[in-house]
Amino acid sequence: MKRNIVIATVAAAALVGGGSALAFAGGDDGGTGRSDARSQHSDSQVTLQDDSAEAKDDRRDDARRPAGAKLTAAEAVEAALKHQSGTAVSAELDDEDSDDRDSDDRDSDDDDSGERLAWEVDILGQGEAWHTVHLDAATGKVIGKETEDERDDAREARAALKGATTDAAQAARSASEKGFVTSIDLDDDGRSGHVAEGWEIETAASDGRDGERDWNVDARSGKLTVDHDDRHDHDHDDRDDRGDRGDDND
Repeated sequence: MKRNIVIATVAAAALVGGGSALAFAGGDDGGTGRSDARSQHSDSQVTLQDDSAEAKDDRRDDARRPAGAKLTAAEAVEAALKHQSGTAVSAELDDEDSDDRDSDDRDSDDDDSGERLAWEVDILGQGEAWHTVHLDAATGKVIGKETEDERDDAREARAALKGATTDAAQAARSASEKGFVTSIDLDDDGRSGHVAEGWEIETAASDGRDGERDWNVDARSGKLTVDHDDRHDHDHDDRDDRGDRGDDND
């Protein structure tokens, strides 16, 4: 979501720059050049506003998902590990189309077609094996599994887990006091790739309000802290929401 906004900002800057160039290149036709620049600048502002609104809609959609999930992140991790041994490195709650998975990965006696709310849990297995277990978020039933050989991902994950004493389920339980955990991911971009940086976690308000937040859990100490970027974004969103309410009252 944030990445879309960044890309839109760069594109907008390029458009504005291009519009300025047209204005100077206009020469004798300066009026037309300035008009083109204003038009492109206006279009770029609309693009930024649309992308910002889309990002806010995405955050609200994420915040509504807990209402349909009976299985918590910690429970999903534990259930996945019962099905596939290894070390859980991530779990995400999302809408999933079961038709995207191979029929061999599904129980033949069940109708798993259509979209459902599901947990996707990544598990680091032996060697370079990378397992992904899918669980129905309402029932906890395993509805699919894939296994791939991921040499680079496996190496980075093992390096990030070195010295860790807090696993994914424990980190998820720690963050659950702040809201319903919708995703947890091992930060494998630690200092020089050799230090267990921790777990990156997203939570949403369990009552379905727009309350998505980002957190970090230290993999060694288990300490929970709010993500620095999230604190800034959350304050900015609060100001935007207050502005929107003010516009509605006009």
